[in-house]
Amino acid sequence: MSRQQQDVSSRLSSSPAASNGRLRADATDPEVMPPRHRRQFTAAYKQVILEEADRCRRPGEVGALLRREGLYSSHLTRWRVQLHAGQLEPRKRGRKANPQATEVARLQRENAHLQVQLERAELVIDAQKKLCQLFNLPSEAEEIA
Repeated sequence: MSRQQQDVSSRLSSSPAASNGRLRADATDPEVMPPRHRRQFTAAYKQVILEEADRCRRPGEVGALLRREGLYSSHLTRWRVQLHAGQLEPRKRGRKANPQATEVARLQRENAHLQVQLERAELVIDAQKKLCQLFNLPSEAEEIA
């Protein structure tokens, strides 16, 4: 048995999937592309591509354009619908901002701040009452009555 055959058989016997009789492909396939990040296209770019696609007359020109730009035919379809609807600008993804939620959050912060101020004021008033009792001074409540 040659050295290469021995290496293959030793890898087969030591691999966890040795029962299928195949080697595992540890290296990545050069044809597989890494996942791309989500692309966002400007309205101007969409407009240029749609105009260029409309100028394509011969068979295969649109496909060549799409390959050159790294686009799919569904992009053109969606952009044409958006163009006719007048909404070619990209929309923001995710949940829509709730204007009431921001107002509620602001009011909650303000309420918490006022609660702290009220607690401080109550402490000061209690201290003043105790001082008045300690020195036998009439408090403001007694003077008014």
